Amino acid sequence: MTQRAVPFYCPYCGDEDIQPIGDKPGSWWCQSCRRAWRLSMIGTGTPESLQSQAGETAPEA
Repeated sequence: MTQRAVPFYCPYCGDEDIQPIGDKPGSWWCQSCRRAWRLSMIGTGTPESLQSQAGETAPEA
């Protein structure tokens, strides 16, 4: 299975009138607030392991 779940509402205004847009998977457009955004998966695991995968360092406390 290559297709992911779709969002049910706009993360900005909460409206449900959204459509896929563009050629890249995960790109969406809200007809209500006229914003476009892209959803993507960062990875799996704990926040610390995700930061190390991306090559970032955790901020010191």
